Amino acid sequence: MPVPAHCVHYLEIITDDPEGTADFYARAYGWSFAPPDAALGGARVGTLADGSLCGVRAPMHDQERLLVRPYLRVDDIDAAVAKAVALGARLAVEPMPLPGHGRIAIFFLGEIEQGLWEVGE
Repeated sequence: MPVPAHCVHYLEIITDDPEGTADFYARAYGWSFAPPDAALGGARVGTLADGSLCGVRAPMHDQERLLVRPYLRVDDIDAAVAKAVALGARLAVEPMPLPGHGRIAIFFLGEIEQGLWEVGE
């Protein structure tokens, strides 16, 4: 089931204990997680009942913070980024491809990190 535009498509959890965190969600909510996906920073990805995804991974470098970052599904990531910036967001990661998954971008709204995800190949 595809996630509608402007809904959470992917919830990224960056933790110092990805295995324990994935195990918690599996036991608490019945989510099942796939093996690590290199294209998603080694995240183990679970599919939720509504079709949205949750990826749990370790930080990719020493400066990466532990956090939970939602990615909203958008139909046109370039237009969505332009609109976010026009409304005062600060772009952190330009739109970039994730092979086999689509394109993502990340922006800051104050101190809050938000992702955008255009589903595709």
